[in-house]
This record gives sequence, structure tokens and C-alpha cells, in this order.
Amino acid sequence: MEARPSAPFGELLTATLTPFDEDGAVDYGTYWRLVRHLAENGTEGIVVSGTTGESPTLSKVEKIALFKAAVDAAGGNLKVIAGVGTYDTAASVALAEKAAEMGCDGLMAVTPYYSKPPQEGLYRHFTAIAEATDLPLMLYNIPSRTARLIEIDTLVRLAEHPKIVAVKDAVDDIDFSLNAIAALPEGFAVYAGNDSTARRIVGAGGVGVVSVAAHFVGPQLRRLLDAVKAGDDDEAARIDEALAPLIAALFAEPSPIPLKGGMSAWWGSVGEPRLPLIPASPETLALIESGLEVAQAV
Repeated sequence: MEARPSAPFGELLTATLTPFDEDGAVDYGTYWRLVRHLAENGTEGIVVSGTTGESPTLSKVEKIALFKAAVDAAGGNLKVIAGVGTYDTAASVALAEKAAEMGCDGLMAVTPYYSKPPQEGLYRHFTAIAEATDLPLMLYNIPSRTARLIEIDTLVRLAEHPKIVAVKDAVDDIDFSLNAIAALPEGFAVYAGNDSTARRIVGAGGVGVVSVAAHFVGPQLRRLLDAVKAGDDDEAARIDEALAPLIAALFAEPSPIPLKGGMSAWWGSVGEPRLPLIPASPETLALIESGLEVAQAV
């Protein structure tokens, strides 16, 4: 199947980490520099205050300030997608309204976690967020973290809403992903939610990836997407294989633990994760270093 024509937020998106200073406060200056770094290395859109950004430990005030900082740093050159999803529909709606006020280009809402709503509850939750603003909404399907899957029938139903335009698929079940792509209407964008599945999902008709590894290897991921779209299977496989050790290392411990440790070591200090997350182990940092050597040589 050819790649779908609609990539509403760009093809290479980065789920950005949230830097903290030595006192554990959000470091907005470093975040500004991070956004510029990503823009210079192939990223077309950024997700702010998602899982990678440690959203569960960010206050509402911090999230809104991050949205504003991201818009300022992007300067109109990147799409800014605000992570607004929580397990509280009313709180998610209120945060979506603030993201729109800050000038964000889109919203992302994760499946409500912990409460485990039924499919009808998911439908009403996402619909309420979609109708709160004029911004396009990306769903985030990640049952490994939320204990609830957005089933394909529900995805298809949600895709009928004019403001629900995409899904970040981190289901980690390639058969589910391929079946979802086949069932969803043309023009509805499916993004790989894991770097490890980008090649397969884009090859099957997805539009791109919401990446963690792009913090380090944006140009390589850009070439991977281009090779897949061009039908150059050999080149896509070569790049994918070279990136695999780094991608695995970035999830050797719960994300974003490895990412923050790696960025502090090889880019610039982004601080330690907030508890209950802890700093990366020396073993994980060694895996990242060896993975980087392979990935950056491709």
C-alpha cells in the first residue's frame, strides 16, 4: 500500500523530553535549545508533555508554560502538538483550551489510564476533547501504559469526527496496526508510536513516526522514511538495522530514563527524571553509547 497522502503534523515528529535544572524545576531555556536542535536535524513537529516529557509529573502550570515555550522556539517552522490527555475528561478539555490559547498547532490525547473506561467511554472522552477547540487532534493508543486499547471499531468511529485526524499507534502489535491502517478511512493519518515499528507502519500506509530516537538521529530517521516511501526496501532495511541497537537501548529501562541520561551525556544536561523515575544505569548508558556509534555511522 502506498503511504497515505495526509500527514497533518509532518512525517518526522519528536516526542520531546522535558529538561529539569539542578533543583528539579523545568528548564525552559534548555527546552528552547532542544527544540532548535531538533528542527536543525529533520524534525517537522514536536509533541510537548507526552510520555517522553514526563507528563504525569508536570503540573498544569508547567504544561501550559511548556506549550508557550515550544511555540516560541518553533517560530512557525515546526508543528507543535500539545499533550493534553489525562484520565480526567474535564481536565483534558481545560488543558486543550489552554494549548489553543498558547498557539499550539494540534493536540494529542492519550487513552485514559488507570480508570480503564469502556470503548463508549473512550469515544465520548476523545470527542469531548476534539470539540473543545478548533485544533486537530491526534489519538494516542498505548495499552502497555494505560491498560486500555482503543479498538479498531472505535478508531474507525472516532475517525469520522472532522477534528480527529490521526492516531499515534504504540500498540506494539504489528498485526493490529496493519489491520487498523486497512480499516481506517483514507486521509486519516497513522503514525508509528515506536521507532522500532516505523518502517513497517509507514510501509503499510502510515504517514510517519512520533520518535524518541530523533533526539539523537533525526537525519537517519528522515532517510529511513524517505527510503520506505520511495520503495527502496534494501536502503530502508539497512538504516533500520543500524538504528535498532540505539532504539533498543533507549528502552532498556522505562522511557525516558535512558533518553535523559543519554542526552545529558552526549548533547547537554537535561537533568534527572522526576521521581518515581530514576537516573539511567551505567549499563544503559554504555548500550546507548555503542548504539550511537553504529547509528551515526549509517
